[in-house]
Amino acid sequence: MKPGLADRVLDVVSTLAVALWLGGYATVGAVVAPLVFGMVPAPTSGDAMTAVFQRFDRVAIACAAIALLCEVGHAALRSRAVTRFDMARAALLTVAAGLAVYVATVVSPHIVELHQGGAIRGVGPAGLELDAVHHTAELLAKLELALLAAALVLLASRETGPAAPHRVR
Repeated sequence: MKPGLADRVLDVVSTLAVALWLGGYATVGAVVAPLVFGMVPAPTSGDAMTAVFQRFDRVAIACAAIALLCEVGHAALRSRAVTRFDMARAALLTVAAGLAVYVATVVSPHIVELHQGGAIRGVGPAGLELDAVHHTAELLAKLELALLAAALVLLASRETGPAAPHRVR
């Protein structure tokens, strides 16, 4: 495969992975969670969202791995000079990936443990802890969304080769 074509394929794959990751987070956080918690009584709502978040954590990590592998692929091809935008995009994706792994391996399991132990947000010591951990999860998700949005902008503006000459008719 020619380096220019390989760059474009890596760009498309990376863009799709980041878009799925970003869109998934936005959908779960802005659509699914409010509906489930608003329509389904506790503790069933917590059980349902626990399953949703555990599954999405795996999706986020898979998307992160794909996006980072695409960045490695670009570096290995070296078909053009690395720019500050390339470095910024790689840094944004790396931090977002680290957050996804942290949420999946630390924050989500802590929420699951508290929920399965009978904690109700805001009720008693365990409920206060659940509320605090949930707040942390929300903040990390918002940070991850911002990083992914910025990375997506940089992906969309990435130049993969020489610009085609503009013809005026």
